[in-house]
Amino acid sequence: MTPNSPPSVAEWKAIVARFQQPSLPRALWQVLNTVGGFLLLWALMHWSLAVSFWLTAALAVLAGGLLVRVFIIFHDCGHGSFFASRAANDAVGFVCGMLTFTPYHHWRWEHSLHHASSGDLDRRGVGDIWTMTVREYLAAPRWRRLAYRLARHPLVLFFLAPAPLFLLRERIPSAGARKVERRSVWRMNAAIAAMVALLVWWFGWKPYLLIQLTISVVGGAIGVWLFYVQHQFDEVYWGRGEEWDYTTAALQGSSYYRLPKVLQWFSGNIGFHHIHHLSPRIPNYNLERCHHSHPIFRAVRPLTLRRSLRALRLHLWDERRRRLVSFSEARRRRAQFGTELPPGHVA
Repeated sequence: MTPNSPPSVAEWKAIVARFQQPSLPRALWQVLNTVGGFLLLWALMHWSLAVSFWLTAALAVLAGGLLVRVFIIFHDCGHGSFFASRAANDAVGFVCGMLTFTPYHHWRWEHSLHHASSGDLDRRGVGDIWTMTVREYLAAPRWRRLAYRLARHPLVLFFLAPAPLFLLRERIPSAGARKVERRSVWRMNAAIAAMVALLVWWFGWKPYLLIQLTISVVGGAIGVWLFYVQHQFDEVYWGRGEEWDYTTAALQGSSYYRLPKVLQWFSGNIGFHHIHHLSPRIPNYNLERCHHSHPIFRAVRPLTLRRSLRALRLHLWDERRRRLVSFSEARRRRAQFGTELPPGHVA
């Protein structure tokens, strides 16, 4: 392995192997402080409605953060990494799926496709943020360019879309889902309907909707932001066909989002996304230790909070320059070249 080349598969597999072992005490403690904390905050929000809406809103921020952490447990269970037992992963994953309104087995299948194709320009469209190349955008009809700009607008992406995505879209199986994944959606829908009916009966439909929708909006915005910056930043990696490389896509195409410790806790260490994409079998509570275990991981340039905000201006992949660029840069390209490719542009 040279300083400028990615490690071989054999090299990184040997490094990560010892971090792939789940810990039952750590997993149980995380379930207790996360799921237990989320349920406690839900009850506190109901109590706070009689005191002050602003207190309810403040608690909603904490509950939304904990909902993200619940989703990380759900996510790890889907990878079979949270517990050593598959039955335990499936059981806890299903419960967390009810709390996040996400069908466990269906999501697990779709997410596996994301891991297999992340950073591959020829396999976009499953479990990722809609990303067009400059060439595709310039050649697209006006309605498609408008749809793309709306889909990438922060107001839509982080505030309007997340709640409908989890509350409504996840109720319908994907077109390519197999029978087992389709059935998992219907089972989850039935379980969620029973949970909602019980909570509405217990708390009343108005308090339930106010609390649940507030938490969903906050948690959804945080969750989609985290997912966005995991693969949308200035030095991200994308490749086509035979040039695409799994190791490079993990270490360069997935961000190391260095967050303050409190935000790292709420986000379940998912900021170490380069480690996660390299080895999804590592549970979230081992990601940080794995990152610090070897220079090849520490050499990955961290994405800071300030730098991550700059990623909001980057929307299109420029294959010639091999980086994400802004709409304004694409407009300059259109003025210079029209819809034709500039000399030397990669097809």
